[in-house]
Amino acid sequence: MANAREIQGRIKSIKDTMKITNAMYMVSSSKLQKARRDLKNTEPYFYLIQDSLAKILDKNPEAGNKFFDHRENKTGKNRTVGYLVITADKGLAGAYNHNVIKLAEELIGNDDSANRLFVVGQLGRHYFEKKDINIDINFQYTAQDPNMNRARHIAGKLTELFENGEIDELHVIYTQMVNSMTVEAKSRQLLPLKEERIEMQENELVERYDNATLLPDAQTVFNKIVPDYITGFVFGALVESFCSEHNARMMAMQTATDSAQNMIRELSIQYNRARQAAITQEITEVVAGARSKENR
Repeated sequence: MANAREIQGRIKSIKDTMKITNAMYMVSSSKLQKARRDLKNTEPYFYLIQDSLAKILDKNPEAGNKFFDHRENKTGKNRTVGYLVITADKGLAGAYNHNVIKLAEELIGNDDSANRLFVVGQLGRHYFEKKDINIDINFQYTAQDPNMNRARHIAGKLTELFENGEIDELHVIYTQMVNSMTVEAKSRQLLPLKEERIEMQENELVERYDNATLLPDAQTVFNKIVPDYITGFVFGALVESFCSEHNARMMAMQTATDSAQNMIRELSIQYNRARQAAITQEITEVVAGARSKENR
């Protein structure tokens, strides 16, 4: 058994580590609350955008044909599928990055020659580079502090690639926070659009303008609104992933703190035993010396 000094050193080291895990927990908690607040503040705008698209399609079903083009004539290797994968820039977040990357690999499959991969987050880029999987080298965005400007740039590039025919489908792979204890990696097809996913919003934040006049025409208005709709989804995916990352990191840091406390508890028992053994040993030596002196 280790002596009391060694056990004291281990306890001090664990307590120092606990300070770090507690600090990381508090930082993640603060960033999580800010991201949730930002998402909530922008929800009314995107509710209104989706409601507007649904109204245009309801009155003018032919509007926005180019965004609903499924390009059924392109199949197999002639069809290019784009994947936007949202990962984190840092680790220490449990299985957060692993789950996203695993889902991406399952969807991409073994042959990535007909696919285009767009990755947000340094960990995802480093992983796919080590695996020699082709990724867009000009598409480098950080996952920290998602904002509308970044979401608009990402959505603009991806929409342009779809309109130019460089990609025929676009899937977004991100992490959704189901509740405070559960996060789930998900994939959603963003382009081409699906009419059944564009529904009128039953929300008190959305006002009704059923008799609105569309100028110059429904087609032009729809084509102008769609990029904002895509931007809204990309922004939502970035914020959801950011929240999920920090939620996973909070849980990982809490688990690490609990484990450290258990270790300190066990080491304290060992320390007390070692200290008691040392005291007993000293008393035994004193008594033995006293007896030896008396006998002499």
